[in-house]
Amino acid sequence: MMVVYDGIIESLQSGGGVSVVFNEIVSRMDSYLYISYNIDSKIAKSEYNQVDKFTFLERYKRCRISRNVYKRTSIFHSTYYRVPSDRSIPTVTTVHDFTYENFVKGPANWVHCWQKYRAIKHSDIVICVSHNTARDLMHYCPIDPSKIRVIHNGVSESYHVPPDLPAKTNEVLFVGARAGYKNFELAVDALVKRPELSLSIVGGGPLSETEQQRLDACLTGRYTWLGRLSDEELNLAYNRAYALLYPSSYEGFGIPIIEAMRAGCPVVAVNASSIPEVAGNAAILTNYADAELFSNALLSVSEKREALVIAGLEQAKKFSWDKCFEETLQVYKELM
Repeated sequence: MMVVYDGIIESLQSGGGVSVVFNEIVSRMDSYLYISYNIDSKIAKSEYNQVDKFTFLERYKRCRISRNVYKRTSIFHSTYYRVPSDRSIPTVTTVHDFTYENFVKGPANWVHCWQKYRAIKHSDIVICVSHNTARDLMHYCPIDPSKIRVIHNGVSESYHVPPDLPAKTNEVLFVGARAGYKNFELAVDALVKRPELSLSIVGGGPLSETEQQRLDACLTGRYTWLGRLSDEELNLAYNRAYALLYPSSYEGFGIPIIEAMRAGCPVVAVNASSIPEVAGNAAILTNYADAELFSNALLSVSEKREALVIAGLEQAKKFSWDKCFEETLQVYKELM
């Protein structure tokens, strides 16, 4: 079986969840062809990496597969909503979320949706990373339901509870992007109401001037921007933290929830989109995104900590990259 991966995602982002998913899958394949636009691909082994010329409009074109490769190709799987130049090749598309449909307007929305829906309609099987994403798919781009497979994302084994568990702190973690529906402002407001707690901000790029000013005004001396952390560094942050506050109103999956649980960190999040599917009964979920609700939930963590940690460790066992890979491999075999 020869799977051809279109590695366009590495030309569109330097990191991020989509790249993580494909790195975990591709790294477990015995052999494959990875069509890359970067000779130093972080996903593909060099011997399987075919480097093509990248142009500005490359992401919107069909992926070119040379004739000698085409003869050996069993499956085509793009890392970001592309289709092969030859439509006869069995095609798999992974759909991660419908963020653009929900939160982006104008030309960026139109172009993204055109590209995504073209890939979905062309595909023989569409992988959705959660049942919620599958429901969104049927709402925004209805297809034959028999083509849909739900395969949950995994979580790195770097996240764990070490035998020499570091002392707990009063830090509340905010992990990831901060704009719009991620509700960073509500996280700040929630911490204002809990003066005994501090806020540690991970990833999401440097703080903007507006964010810096608001934090200085609202959480004077009670916040830290930790920047981008390695898995090992983030695991330690989870180990030490009072809780992860994940106030997002929408997710396709929500990997930080499972990372935190695997590291023994209590989670406070919103009962929306894929979040209850991923968190199960192992987190404190608010009915909607609200600073007062988040503040009250954080207050209750101290009395529920042990139960939350135990439940979180059990919930995290349901997700692994090995399981994700095996289920993806089964999809490939279906198309053979």
